[in-house]
Amino acid sequence: MTMKKYFKFIIAGMAVLVFIGTFVFLYQKSRPKPIVYEEFTPALTDISKTTVITGKIEPRDEVNVKPQISGIITEIMKQAGDVVQAGEVIARVKVIPDMGQLSSAESRVRLAEINLRQAQVDFEREKKLYDKQLVSADEYDKIRQELSRAREEKAAATDALEVVRDGVSKSNASASSTLIRSTISGIILDIPVKVGNSVILANTFNDGTTIASVADMGNLIFKGNIDETEVGSLHAGMPMKITIGALHNLHFDASLEYISPKAVENNGANQFEIKASVTVPDGNRIRSGYSANAEIELAGVKKVLAVPESAIEFSGSDAFVYVIKNKDGDKTYERRKVTTGLSDGINIEIKSGITTRDKVRGPQIIKDETEGK
Repeated sequence: MTMKKYFKFIIAGMAVLVFIGTFVFLYQKSRPKPIVYEEFTPALTDISKTTVITGKIEPRDEVNVKPQISGIITEIMKQAGDVVQAGEVIARVKVIPDMGQLSSAESRVRLAEINLRQAQVDFEREKKLYDKQLVSADEYDKIRQELSRAREEKAAATDALEVVRDGVSKSNASASSTLIRSTISGIILDIPVKVGNSVILANTFNDGTTIASVADMGNLIFKGNIDETEVGSLHAGMPMKITIGALHNLHFDASLEYISPKAVENNGANQFEIKASVTVPDGNRIRSGYSANAEIELAGVKKVLAVPESAIEFSGSDAFVYVIKNKDGDKTYERRKVTTGLSDGINIEIKSGITTRDKVRGPQIIKDETEGK
């Protein structure tokens, strides 16, 4: 056999091997792959349906401290974040008197002085007559009372003028309205004014200038909104778990205490405002306005038979599972109707239809086409 014929046999053999390999490969690819399903055994477990409500942490009582007079801020004694006690001075105001009120107060003082001088003259004349027993005691007492009233009116008019002009009277300096005091004990959240700013007293047409916002940060609430489809499951006193992401997912307890009776439309959905009292762990300082999530259990059952919800086939108002009949060899499945209960989105309660001795079919296992390559 020549070398040339030898190479021909080798090439022919290789061609036959390639043909056979291709045929085997195509045959295997054309064969239907066996369908494999996940399998689940019903088990006793606890199921709870929860919802997460987004909201904020706020102080229960936040007070805006406003001036009792109009004027200009001349001094600020505190800053945001400071702790204050009720009655402690936050700022000082210099009065800018209203010209109309000032004119009226000055006129009142002048009139009171005139009346006082006249009453003094009348009293001195009446006293001389009384000393000579020319007038009765009743007439003398009447003139003396007129003098007392004139003196009181002069003092009252002077105090009123000082309050309009200076914001405080000499007779009541300890209650000066030029000193802006905190009305509650707590932490100053904000002081929106600066030295030199004008401030005005609250009146019928204006709420007045806020000097400071003060709140008791030891008494906090969670405030959020819940959808109308879930509000019916809530009631006062339900426990909640609060999470603040900004504080490394700090968790603490809360208790639901308020559910709004009226819905508010938010992005096309009707929602109800809720409030919950917050229990802050010792050593944690919570700031007003932190974003938070509240998890609340809407319903729950203990130690009930359950399977993964992916094993349930829903048809209208009915639910079915596929029970594995022969566990060895080629498996067959029995479609069986079941009665379902509460679901947490992963597992679902089975009230009747199967037992813990059954095994049910789950979703099909899809193999990755790249496996084995």
